[in-house]
Amino acid sequence: MKKENSTMSRRNFLAVSGAIAGTSMINSKPQIFAGNVADAKKTTSKAKVALVGLGSRGTGMWGRSVIRDYSDYVEYVGLCDHNPGRLEAGSQMVGANCPTYNDFEKMMSETKPEVLIITTDDDTHDYFAEKGMEMGANIICEKPMAIDEKKIQRIIDAEKRTGKECRVTFNYRYSPHRAKIWEILRSGEIGDITSVDFHWYLDTSHGADYFRRWHRLMEKGGSLWVHKASHHFDLLNWWIESDPESVYALGDLEFYGKNGPFRAENCRNCSHTKECNFYFDIMRSENYKKLYVDNEKYDGYHRDGCVFRNDVNIYDKMAATIKYMNGVQVSYSLTTYSPYEGYRIAFNGTKGRIDAWVQESNPTTDANFDEIVLYKSFGRREYIQIPQGSGHGGGDRILKDQIFIPGTTDALKQSAGVRDGALACLVGIAARKSINSKEPVYIKDLTTITPQIVKEFNKI
Repeated sequence: MKKENSTMSRRNFLAVSGAIAGTSMINSKPQIFAGNVADAKKTTSKAKVALVGLGSRGTGMWGRSVIRDYSDYVEYVGLCDHNPGRLEAGSQMVGANCPTYNDFEKMMSETKPEVLIITTDDDTHDYFAEKGMEMGANIICEKPMAIDEKKIQRIIDAEKRTGKECRVTFNYRYSPHRAKIWEILRSGEIGDITSVDFHWYLDTSHGADYFRRWHRLMEKGGSLWVHKASHHFDLLNWWIESDPESVYALGDLEFYGKNGPFRAENCRNCSHTKECNFYFDIMRSENYKKLYVDNEKYDGYHRDGCVFRNDVNIYDKMAATIKYMNGVQVSYSLTTYSPYEGYRIAFNGTKGRIDAWVQESNPTTDANFDEIVLYKSFGRREYIQIPQGSGHGGGDRILKDQIFIPGTTDALKQSAGVRDGALACLVGIAARKSINSKEPVYIKDLTTITPQIVKEFNKI
């Protein structure tokens, strides 16, 4: 297909490169360092960091990669997990020369970390965040920040009470493709945003994986409205630069769980492995075997649980209408059994429109870029090509650079504080409540946060 104004022009390349280089924290320094920017640049001491939760995210994203890439800036002083076998295996994978603990509060009191990284089950984030701040640490919390409004309020109150900070790791903000969308929206190319169409597709590999793990339980992960979609709602809040006002939602469980043709406790103990398209051979992964299979005897957790178990109680199809304080209307949906993974998004404005389609699995072409299409109401369309990156679209490394390397800035306002973490979750929590009540739910009724017409970054 012939492209109008296509190709990666020097102007577009420089804009993308600038987005990558300029992504850093709103406070002009990593939160993990005390003092001003000059102090942070001059300091030769390393930040003392502890980690709780030694599953695959903890050992990988926040474990061995941090030691490999940021050992000039941080040192691990303690690792913690409630499962003693996983603690031993996970600590070996991380490779930190530090004590390990099953007792979280003992770790905090003995090692006195400046920073606590939380990568535990979602329903425990509020406990570790609150207790961690009370025991003197700033918090780096994996999304979602918490799974219900009471737990969110607990973290908000703890931050105010202790004077410590809680940062939520929304790595999607940092991918060059999403950063470029933010820049285009801020440039005024499409005028004022009026509405957004945002549709996310999880495939039968990644999507199904949520239904075999603890995420399948509403009480553990708050449903995919919170665990997964809080990523998407944070992007919307960041792109639109206004706070969500209300949510009306629909949702159902129609594919996984009780809807399956057969079921078992987990894949290794199933008699239907040859006929089940969702059979997952966990033994093919040495890391999964060491972290999970070898340690089931301690907590009974099956990483290869059956996606058709009767206890699955989350939604597998979801749709919502979200109204923002500045009048922007959003049509959002999440499908968890798509043949491919990715998303489609469109921003409608008073002067034009932005379209983007990212396919993260089963790509139809060999292109090594993602594309944004910019339409002008009375002009020609422009194709902007963004080089693809590994790790959440290239965002993981940029996020960690910003967190751990002192003296950086935050030109694109990507640093996410407790208010950002709360509002991203509250959209999903409001969606759950709306499904139950069959009525719109207002964000202002959930916590002490007062939604603003113009987003106040990192301010409660």
